[in-house]
Amino acid sequence: MTASTARGVSTGEVEFVQPRYTRRKVKHGIGRTLTYLVLGLWAFICLFPIYWTVTTSVKTNVAVIRGPTYIPWRDWEPTRLGWDSVTQGSQGDVFGKTFKNSFIIASFSGIAALILGSMAGYGLARFNYKFGPWRNRDISFWFLSQLVLPPVAIIMPILILYRELHLIDSRLGLIILYSVANLPIVVWIMRDQFGSIPVELEQAALVDGSTIFGAFLRIVIPVAGPGLVAAFILVFIFCWNEYFFSAILSRTHATTVPYLVAAQVSSQGVKWWAMAAITTAAITPLIVIGILLERYIVKGLTAGAVK
Repeated sequence: MTASTARGVSTGEVEFVQPRYTRRKVKHGIGRTLTYLVLGLWAFICLFPIYWTVTTSVKTNVAVIRGPTYIPWRDWEPTRLGWDSVTQGSQGDVFGKTFKNSFIIASFSGIAALILGSMAGYGLARFNYKFGPWRNRDISFWFLSQLVLPPVAIIMPILILYRELHLIDSRLGLIILYSVANLPIVVWIMRDQFGSIPVELEQAALVDGSTIFGAFLRIVIPVAGPGLVAAFILVFIFCWNEYFFSAILSRTHATTVPYLVAAQVSSQGVKWWAMAAITTAAITPLIVIGILLERYIVKGLTAGAVK
């Protein structure tokens, strides 16, 4: 067989093709096709509940109760009744106040947890601590283990303490509680983030006359920016979606969005259209934040932030 024949050029009436290369190409094409099919199926599974919620928010009670309907203007006529029921009149005032409460509580809780968690994570990444038999690794794991504790196990002492401090049904009470509850997440993320930054950068700043805290603020924090953004977004989302503490510790003044969603269940039944409208409005800011800060989230989570 000549060189031209090996490359697949025809000799006479017969054309030779490399079978091994062809099989490899076919396997690669099948693999890519299966990968895209699996990813497409997973995207459909993840996005369909959002589509169902959005479409339910523009249905009438008859369309909701009638049964599964999927395509608007063909299976039902869209309407604003669900949105009007939660945005007009006295319900509109409650709707606006609840979203304002959620934004303030989630934002300040994220900032407080980020400040405290960053300093704790930096200390665990740069200094060696010893508390009896505990070392840095044990302390870090202790922070992470606090996430295993179920909220229902601590709600009674918290309720008694908040009643004595007059923090029930207050934004400050929820901000303090959410900051403490999400602090282990920030500590764990920022410890790994700071650990991936070369210590030589701080040593150079110290040689130039900077203090440890000054090097932390001017050198380490800017480099760890993606991790900070990722940690803040995670805490913000967790605070925004938290329901248990909000339902127990708030009544009228500090109610949050999840509490408002649950309030659509009454003795008269479930207001599915109103619940879907509130849920659609609640997930919209999170989707916008995720799209705008996607590159920061990816950088933060892939730079050793989450193992």
